[in-house]
Amino acid sequence: MRNILVATNNKGKIDEIKALLDGLGLILHTPADLGLTLEVIEDGQTYAENAAKKAAAFAQASGMMALSDDSGLEVDALGGQPGLHSHRFCPIPNATDANRRKYLLERLSDIPRPWTARFKATVAIALPSGQVKLATGQCDGEIIPDERGTNGFGYDPIFFIPELGRTMAELGMDEKNRLSHRARAIQNAIPILYRVWD
Repeated sequence: MRNILVATNNKGKIDEIKALLDGLGLILHTPADLGLTLEVIEDGQTYAENAAKKAAAFAQASGMMALSDDSGLEVDALGGQPGLHSHRFCPIPNATDANRRKYLLERLSDIPRPWTARFKATVAIALPSGQVKLATGQCDGEIIPDERGTNGFGYDPIFFIPELGRTMAELGMDEKNRLSHRARAIQNAIPILYRVWD
């Protein structure tokens, strides 16, 4: 049985990853399905370190292959920030996605546009034995000052993709699952998944 644990507690990520892996003959589990309440401190210096740390911890705790990702938004005008700290960028305690977007736009308000940026993601696949394999993906675009769209989460409503003329949050799930940084990383990870079972 091709069982795999989606090693995140973020519902938005779980929905995206499940959609990306749909039709591959995998049996996908979430931490909630297994009663796992694991919290992994993301203190790595790279997306790869954080993704590998999460996947390995969940694989060991569950005894099952685990897939995790770490991703971030890198804005050129801010020297690549928020980057690794995208989720913790806003200084407000228990900040919401809306708080994070507002804070980012405040930081950019005195800087001329365009605010070029990119989403980056690293996917880690870990076995209970401790073996970890990695895949990466990237999506280029720019930050815009007004929120557009209701799909997605995080910075999606202000991340504009010029060639499409839409933000990430204006894309349907099928389109996002072809173009997003996480989609590209997952696509690059699929051959790794199949090699594990061959």
